[in-house]
Amino acid sequence: MAGNSQRRGAMRKTGTKKGMVVGSGGQRRKALKGKGPTPKAEERTAHPAARKSAAARKAAEKSGAPRRGAGTGRPGAAETVAGRNAVVEALRAEVPVKALYVAERIDSDDRVREVLKIAAERGLPLLESPRSELDRITAGAVHQGLVLTLPPYEYADPADLVSAAFDAGEVPLVVALDGVTDPRNLGAVVRSAAAFGAHGVVVPERRSAGMTAGAWKTSAGAAARLPVAKATNLARALRAYQEAGLFVIGLDGAGDTDIAAARALDQPLCLVVGSEGAGMSRIVTETCDLVVRIPIANSVESLNAGVAAGVALYEVTRARAAAE
Repeated sequence: MAGNSQRRGAMRKTGTKKGMVVGSGGQRRKALKGKGPTPKAEERTAHPAARKSAAARKAAEKSGAPRRGAGTGRPGAAETVAGRNAVVEALRAEVPVKALYVAERIDSDDRVREVLKIAAERGLPLLESPRSELDRITAGAVHQGLVLTLPPYEYADPADLVSAAFDAGEVPLVVALDGVTDPRNLGAVVRSAAAFGAHGVVVPERRSAGMTAGAWKTSAGAAARLPVAKATNLARALRAYQEAGLFVIGLDGAGDTDIAAARALDQPLCLVVGSEGAGMSRIVTETCDLVVRIPIANSVESLNAGVAAGVALYEVTRARAAAE
């Protein structure tokens, strides 16, 4: 009994004016509070599944071997295509792919099944990833669980286009674009250039569309066969072509001569096409040996670059056939 009274006395001594001291259970209540759901295995750094997923991503990044592919047009920059419709269209157009990312537990539909089928047939690197990873890759864009990563496009050197033509024993024909900023117009020009036997397309480094997925799709596969070169300075590249023996003809609605009447179309040629409305820049216009026009109805201001290039290239092909 005495021992019990001593213990009760000891307990009373632990009290304060404000009451009893909180016991250990109360002191640790915050420490025992839940910290949310357990992260997925792939999101835990030390987990084997996370290491495996990281290794797979690195392998996919290394699998993009150098080649002409779709990119943003910026040196070393990669491009992503996000969203089910966009991914399906890119794969149907045979846009080169670095890797295909598919969200975990994705809701399957016809588009997803088609994407997976094409990926299997082409042997594309396929990575099943958390949606948080897809959000990071696309910088928060709406991806619907499907993302393609594309390697940067590898541009040729402008001089290589002429060298390849001479090496093949052919009369060089190059198309240069000045101020064309719509990738779809670039893709259309690449398609027309390939159809009419041109040896390549040249775009300036600044203020120009690059070979993105949109340009690649519009080219309808021609981008896989026709090189696109990038010039640091377009006027300088045109002067280099002149020194190599090419006649430089620019297209402009204010030209003094109809293209069909131009006499140099059967010669080594560089055809310069400007943007719709603005046309060629002053310095590029001054560099041209001849500026010609495509006759059109007065009610139409101008043709877009893709159409203008197609019409002009047809006239070049016709003139060369007549000269043979």
